[in-house]
Amino acid sequence: MPTKKYLFTSKRLGFRNWVDDDIPKMTKISANPKVMRFFPSVASPVQTQKFVLKMQHLCNDKKFCYFAVDRLEDATFIGFIGLCEQSYVAPFTPCIDIGWRLDESFWGNGYATEGAEACLKYAFNQLNIPKIYAIASEINRPSIRVMEKIGMTKNCTFEHPKLLDTPNLKKCVCYEIEKGTVVADYLSKEV
Repeated sequence: MPTKKYLFTSKRLGFRNWVDDDIPKMTKISANPKVMRFFPSVASPVQTQKFVLKMQHLCNDKKFCYFAVDRLEDATFIGFIGLCEQSYVAPFTPCIDIGWRLDESFWGNGYATEGAEACLKYAFNQLNIPKIYAIASEINRPSIRVMEKIGMTKNCTFEHPKLLDTPNLKKCVCYEIEKGTVVADYLSKEV
């Protein structure tokens, strides 16, 4: 197995740009109704392919994206964690947000929290981005817990313009964190 080239790593995870071999794996993840329960629907193979291509271009242009993430111990692809530009109409846009989507079989291991922490460090220390946001439907308690664990604080509640036709998902929360924030207990130093 060839060695993968990571932009950065955490203790257990490697973060990289996407390759074509990731498309079928991400297609499977994004077609899982349990993984996608806080989205209007599962993603089709074509939607996933377009997403991966968009992330590849974003990473090449900006040096960030929702990164393809591997578990380092065996180089297994587990999903994505990373950063993306958001421009839909909201009180805090345009902005750069942090997000994640992991294969269900890797839930419960702290990977989302560990990966999000690593992405914040990369954003602040390598890219010098001053503030990162995170958005989730109000009912998405697992993602909100991750946001809180990595030291983000609630900015606002809003109706997401892309979810207005989905009554149970449209009410969303926006969390934020600024460079230099000290996060007690989880992060042992400034991010």
